[in-house]
Amino acid sequence: MDAQKEVDARGLNCPLPILKAKKALADMRSGEVLKVLATDPGSVRDFQAFARQTGNELVEQAQANDEFIHFLRRR
Repeated sequence: MDAQKEVDARGLNCPLPILKAKKALADMRSGEVLKVLATDPGSVRDFQAFARQTGNELVEQAQANDEFIHFLRRR
């Protein structure tokens, strides 16, 4: 999936991946996609809750080895 911006939150634990994503999304236009790379397994649930609470769309989540990839569309 193509993303307009990417945040590398690998090695960071909750709540830092969410905080970095929130800051990045604030600088993006509606409809743009943010890709977040994380290593915290809890980030899967965290980004699901974040999307519900903020109204941003969680487009996709994937796991590759020990990394979790989250795609969020700015609303």
